[in-house]
Amino acid sequence: MKNYLDFEKEIKALEQEVDGLKSPFGSEGISEVDTDKIKNTQQEINKKLEEIYSNLNSWQRTQVARHEDRPKANFYIKKIFSQFTLLSGDRYFGDDKSVIAGFGLIDNKSVLIIGQEKGEDLNSRIERNFGMMRPEGYRKCIRLMKLADRFQIPVVSFIDTPGAYPGIGAEQRGQASAIANSIECCMSLTVPNISIIIGEGGSGGAIALASSNKVIMLENSIYSVISPEGCASILWRDPSKSLQAAEAMKLTAKDLLKLKIIDEVIPEPLGGAHRDPEAIAADIKFSIIKNLKNFESFSKDEIYDHRKSKFLQIGRDQGFSKSSNITDGGLSYKESALNKLKSQINKNKYVYGGLGLIVIIGLIALLS
Repeated sequence: MKNYLDFEKEIKALEQEVDGLKSPFGSEGISEVDTDKIKNTQQEINKKLEEIYSNLNSWQRTQVARHEDRPKANFYIKKIFSQFTLLSGDRYFGDDKSVIAGFGLIDNKSVLIIGQEKGEDLNSRIERNFGMMRPEGYRKCIRLMKLADRFQIPVVSFIDTPGAYPGIGAEQRGQASAIANSIECCMSLTVPNISIIIGEGGSGGAIALASSNKVIMLENSIYSVISPEGCASILWRDPSKSLQAAEAMKLTAKDLLKLKIIDEVIPEPLGGAHRDPEAIAADIKFSIIKNLKNFESFSKDEIYDHRKSKFLQIGRDQGFSKSSNITDGGLSYKESALNKLKSQINKNKYVYGGLGLIVIIGLIALLS
C-alpha cells in the first residue's frame, strides 16, 4: 500500500513490519525468513482492518471514497468490458478528458459506457481535471446517450466526481443548462440505464449521469448534494465541522439505501476497494449483468415508467403508478392506507376532537 489514511496508522506500522520480515536481507546479511511471524502479523492486520472498517463514521467513509489508490473508472472499464471503443467530442466545442465514453461488450451484449475519471497520478489528474466535468463533457454524454437510445443499447455509468467544474469558462459555455439537459436526457431514455457510484458522487455533477433505473453504490462510496466541507462552511462557517456535516447529510451507501435513494450496495473487500481491485471489479460486473437481465422483458414504455416512478417515489411510501383513470398516460400518486388515515384525521382534526370531547363528557356523566 502506498497511501494510508489518518485512522490507518496501526495498519501502516504492521504492514511495514511484514515488508521487513519478507526481506531475506537483515542487518547481519542474508537470513532465514520467519514465515510464522509473517502469518501471525498478517492475521493481526486483517483483524485490525475488520475492527476499523466495521466502525467507520461518515467522515471516515468520505476519506475512503477519496482514497488516492481507489480504483478509478478507467480501471473498471478495462476489467469489465471487452472491445471498448472510445468516442470523443460534443460536436460544439471540444472533448472533455474528465469523462471517458464509448461502446463496449459485457456478456456479449453491447452497452454504452460512461465513466467520470479522476486520473491516477498528478499529471493525469490535471489532464482529467480531477473528474470535474465541463459543459462539453455533459454534451458529449448527451450525444452518445441519444445514439444509444436510437439503437436500443443500454447505458452504464461510473460516477466518481467531487462535482461539476465551477470555472468561469464552464459557466460561460452553459454549465447549468448542460447539467439540466443531461438529467433530462437520462430520464427520457427508453433503454435501461445503470449508474454505479465508485467513489464520490458529488452534487449536480453526479446526478447529471446518475438519473438511472438503477443507482448502485460501492460500500465505501458517498453520494451527496454538496461536500461535507462545503456544508460545514455554509452552515457553521467552520470547515473543521466536516464530521458533524457528514453525519447530518446521510451521504453513505448504508444511509441512502435505507432512505431508498439508491437501489443496491456492493460490499467492498476488507480494507476498501483499493486493497483488492480485481475482486470489486468482478462484483460490479456481476451486478451490471444481473440488473441488465432484469430489464430484458421490459418494453420501452415500462423502462421509462420504471425510472420515472422510482424518482417520484423518493420521500413517499408507495410512489406513483399507472392508473386506468388517467387519460393522458401520466402517473397517479399511490398513497398507503396508513397515510390516508393520517391525512383524513389531520384534515378533520377539529371534528374528531369535538366528537372525542363529547364522548368523554358522556362517559363522565354516566359514571357519576
